[in-house]
Amino acid sequence: MAYPMQLGFQDATSPIMEELLHFHDHTLMIVFLISSLVLYIIALMLTTKLTHVSTMDAQEVETIWTIMPAIILITIALPSLRILYMMDEINNPSLTVKTMGHQWYWSYEYTDYEDLTFDSYMIPTSELKPGELRLLEVDNRVVLPMEMTIRMLISSEDVLHSWAVPSLGLKTDAIPGRLNQTTLMSTRPGLFYG
Repeated sequence: MAYPMQLGFQDATSPIMEELLHFHDHTLMIVFLISSLVLYIIALMLTTKLTHVSTMDAQEVETIWTIMPAIILITIALPSLRILYMMDEINNPSLTVKTMGHQWYWSYEYTDYEDLTFDSYMIPTSELKPGELRLLEVDNRVVLPMEMTIRMLISSEDVLHSWAVPSLGLKTDAIPGRLNQTTLMSTRPGLFYG
């Protein structure tokens, strides 16, 4: 659960979200190092005399500043592609839940069981109990097993929606006439808002 004035991500609940957090930290460190180097070079150029102007025309310098960005892009792209393929992979799901977005609520259907469907409406602000969160509490929560692969089939009945649970690292569009799927696996029990 996010808390007020939180600067980082929510705690990871799934292996995919853990990988996304590691990738974020990896990429942020690269960006931080590049920014520091560029700031240092700008400060150096503003405060010192350029005594060796001819060194900036050297073939070696041009080769280095052409190859280095390519290497940096590869160090960012390879982990990104690995996580992208991990997110798209579906390994023998233990449970399938069909999610349909409507104008003001979500409908859920556990397709592995007969007649197990329900609607999930947001609780109005006037009916909230102390400690409940405005715009996040619903009357019927989705209950999912822990440490099992779950396939979510997501679509919409009327307009575009977005089904998201940040601590699981999930955000999937619900589009009318299209069935999107995603997998999730929670590694710890808890109440996760989205």
